[in-house]
Order: sequence, then C-alpha cells, then structure tokens
Amino acid sequence: MNAVTLSVLDLAPVQADVTAGDALHATTRLAQHAEELGFRRFWVAEHHNMPGIASAAPAVVLAHLAASTTRIRLGSGGVMLPNHAPLVVAEQFGTLESLHPGRIDLGIGRAPGTDPVTARALRRHADGLGAESFPRELTTLIGFFRGTDTDGIVASPGRGAEPEVWLLGSSGYSAQVAAALGLPFAFAHHIAPDNTAAAVDLYRDNFRPSETRNEPYTIVAASAICADTDDEADRLAAPRDLAFANLRSGRPQALATPDQAAGFPGSDAERHFAAQRKAGQLQGSPETVRAQAAQLLDATSPDELMLNTLVYDIDARIRSLDLTRKAING
Repeated sequence: MNAVTLSVLDLAPVQADVTAGDALHATTRLAQHAEELGFRRFWVAEHHNMPGIASAAPAVVLAHLAASTTRIRLGSGGVMLPNHAPLVVAEQFGTLESLHPGRIDLGIGRAPGTDPVTARALRRHADGLGAESFPRELTTLIGFFRGTDTDGIVASPGRGAEPEVWLLGSSGYSAQVAAALGLPFAFAHHIAPDNTAAAVDLYRDNFRPSETRNEPYTIVAASAICADTDDEADRLAAPRDLAFANLRSGRPQALATPDQAAGFPGSDAERHFAAQRKAGQLQGSPETVRAQAAQLLDATSPDELMLNTLVYDIDARIRSLDLTRKAING
C-alpha cells in the first residue's frame, strides 16, 4: 500500500460529564497533535441542536484553531449553505483567509446538518433550503470571493481573499455539482459507504477544469478508531455507536463513556445499524486497520484520506489518530 496524504475531521464531541468549552479545548489539542504528526488539514463540521457536538459555529472554532497552530490547513467539513446567506459565509471565511492566508479551506455542504425545525430557526424562511437552490447559492458565494455577479455588493473581507472552496457530499448529486463547477470534492464515506466508489467515479468522469483547478481532486472521509487490539477498538467505538443510535431515534445526547455505552442493551435494530455503520470503515488493531485502509484506498483511490475519530477520551483520540497514521503510512 502506497503512502496517502492524511487529514482529520473532528466533531468536537461533548462528553456526558464535560462542558462544551472542555470539548473545544480537546479539539484544539487534537489539531495541535495533528499538525505535529504531519496531517495535511484539520476540518470541523457544522451541526445544530445536538448536545454531543460543540462545532455549531465552524468559523469561530477555526479562528481559535488557526491562532493555536502554525502550519496545518484548517477548514469546514462543512459549512451547511442552506443555513446561511452566501454573503455572510464569504465575509466570515474571507476574514479567516485574510488573517491566515493560504491555510483556510471552505468546505460547503448541501444538507442543513440538523432537523427541519432547527433548520427553519437558523434561516427563518424556506428560500435556499431546497436542492434546486443550492447550485445558485454556491455560485453566488464563490462570486463574492471573485467579485463577479454580486449586484455590486462587495464582500469585505472576502473579495480577493478566497479560501480553497470544496464541495462536500454523500451522493451522486454533490459529485455532479462539484464536477460541473471544477471544485475539489470530499465524500462522506463515514455516512454513506455504499455510495463512495460510484460518486467518486462520477465526479472524476464529469470534471470540468475551472479557474482554480485543472484536474479533479478527492478526499474520502472515513471513521477511524485504532487501538492495540480489535476488542479495545470496539470498546472505544461503543460511545460512537450509541450516539448514532440515539440520533437516529431522535434523542441526541452527549457522548457516553465506554462503560456506559457497553451497558446499554440496544435493540436488534440498533445493533444491526451499528454493524452497518462499522462496515467499510477503519476500526480495530493496527493490523486490522491497515488491511481495511488498503481495501478502501484500492476501491476509491482518493487524493487524501480524512479520518474522523469519535472517541470519548481525548488522550485515546490522539493515540488512535497516531496509531491509524502509522498503520496506513508506516
């Protein structure tokens, strides 16, 4: 297996017995370690109305991470465009790029990253929430950075301070939009593993060169939990599995401890759901993770592999990241 560029996606998980501030400080530690370990970029994701996630405001989190690191690229994985006016996003990320030139990624998502009621509270009207509005709003956002088609409105900061714009997705639709606009594409394999290879192929086959990119460029984001043994990795993964089961049933909660998660009986349907989410991801001992990564890389050939390690304890999260890096790249 050839070496692959590695990056990190973090959700700033809030544990059951800590504050959101504690969770964000832990994410800062993780970003600093990722930089020390040579990871290419570190992204945080926008989610709302979820007690177990502290990254509801990516631009604010990224400002702190940028001030706490020196080299690693930082970005959103992503900002959910239906929740925001394009001008606001352009000003926020134009500010970040102005303060930290050449280090900022703006990953854009099409989903609201929350439930419909919360989505309406964020945007307060339905305009822009439909799939048919997304390409237009994305084009408008990019126009604010480049000073084109903005009805005379100048994003300041923003115009002339364009971060690297990415399109995120978990379907063929996002792959087609990214290809048509000539944007780099990040696929959420940790969310929709059955769609990964087809979406990446669709993106590459239909890519049109753009002002910023001549060739297609892909990230595949996978869940990754690595420990000394397969059993220990499964124990560390139990809080993640419980969190997704709670989210799916409409009762999102803070991240449980491994012991609490292990004591949760779960229904047959929830155990089946957890097994489905594990399939195709990276979870186990270094030997197991290396074999799983080889299969994923062979099937998708990404330019980068992005790791999401949803583990309760920050020290275990850091160690898992390091073990995964060594397992994949030696």
